[in-house]
Amino acid sequence: MRRMRVAAVCGAAVVTAVGGVAPAAGTPGAVRGAEAVRGAEAGLAYHGSAGIVGERVDVRFTPHNHGAAAVPDSVVRIRWSQPLEEGQTLPARCAPEGDRAVRCRVGRLGAHDTGERIGLRVRLREAPTEVLLEFDPVGSDGTVDESRAAAERQRVLVLDTGDTYYF
Repeated sequence: MRRMRVAAVCGAAVVTAVGGVAPAAGTPGAVRGAEAVRGAEAGLAYHGSAGIVGERVDVRFTPHNHGAAAVPDSVVRIRWSQPLEEGQTLPARCAPEGDRAVRCRVGRLGAHDTGERIGLRVRLREAPTEVLLEFDPVGSDGTVDESRAAAERQRVLVLDTGDTYYF
């Protein structure tokens, strides 16, 4: 119960700090990748957990398409506020992007569909007391539309408390 309260309080603090409104329980989520697919809208969201263990951050998430349209092939970019250690092994569907980001291929998601769970265990260059994770939808052309991503970005603040934070 304590962990859920900590996550809720921290989630509210992040929303307050960065501006915006937290989604209500059962709603499509904070990340909504709106891609026009045959005239309908796809709504991408990422739900999971994150925690700090020493110099490592463990992140597990499941992609969801809450929209009425299928997404033929989707990718998510996860950025960390701290630099990642170089030369680490990532899951086969993920690749590093610069010193603070990783892109993971989510794949095809049908309308109102749930994708496969993705788990990352990354090492940071220094042991953090906190780290901010940002999830950005990546367009079908492989680029991030920064104006759209700024409005749709999901942010998760993870503190080194030994707790697991849920998003």
